[in-house]
Amino acid sequence: MAFLLKILAPALSLALFAGPTVAQEMPISIEVDLKLEKSVVDADGNSRVERVEPDLIVPGDRLVFGRIYRNSGPEAVPNFVVTSPVSSAVRLAPDADPSLVVSVDGGKSWGVLSALTVAAEDGSARPADHADVTHVRWTLAMVAPGETGRLEFPAIIR
Repeated sequence: MAFLLKILAPALSLALFAGPTVAQEMPISIEVDLKLEKSVVDADGNSRVERVEPDLIVPGDRLVFGRIYRNSGPEAVPNFVVTSPVSSAVRLAPDADPSLVVSVDGGKSWGVLSALTVAAEDGSARPADHADVTHVRWTLAMVAPGETGRLEFPAIIR
């Protein structure tokens, strides 16, 4: 099974992006980046977490989905919005930034996770949790000419 996952990991990692990142039509380019957080022990026995290119992905692994943006235009871009779908193969990590703006209804409504609700099985409303997140959105007040930055969110393989 691990061998099969190793073979399929590159294709799976691309599929985990759940579709294109949506950004406004501007002179800003967006590069998609995916890293696996892996615990590494050095020769002295010290443990640290490194971000590496994923080659073997298994349930429970922590991934960091990144969006690298660059304004190649001559003018600043105000109120730049980047929206990223979250694949059903992952869930937003529990330690994700609580101020992250998310959707739990396919992008119809937005807010911080603690303010959102979803329908429970009995039809009542329950507080949304990390597993309910379908999209992540960032709004950058201003992106200056030549500015480059990185937006990211952590997720756990289901």
